[in-house]
Amino acid sequence: MVDTNVLVSAFLWKGPPGRVIELAGEKEVQLFTSRVLLDELAATLSKKKLARYVEATGSRADHMLASYRRIATVVAARPLDAQVSRDVDDDAVLACAIAARADLVVTGDDDLLSLKRFGEVPIVTVAQAVKVFGARS
Repeated sequence: MVDTNVLVSAFLWKGPPGRVIELAGEKEVQLFTSRVLLDELAATLSKKKLARYVEATGSRADHMLASYRRIATVVAARPLDAQVSRDVDDDAVLACAIAARADLVVTGDDDLLSLKRFGEVPIVTVAQAVKVFGARS
């Protein structure tokens, strides 16, 4: 389960977040998302402040979203019964992780990282995830 902030970094700046997407494309890892998170990604990639970065990739926001939809599995995530994260919007990430039975939540969001785990699911940085994924390959 990859948070929106990591996906945006992957699409716009590549680097370690881009490696996570590459691994999914190579079928080394499986990515999960939900309708709420797809909507959030679409809205984020369409923000004016990111327009020049999207343009610099030679792609468009809708193409990036379509590419992600091809490699991610959409799950039906039920809202959590009670707020868990300091930022209520982050609970959609946790709900998706539970619905997907994810092995990890990968994020750059301090509100999520401060939790360290949600139930049995570790919440890790991109660097930590790439290290785990590398050990599996």
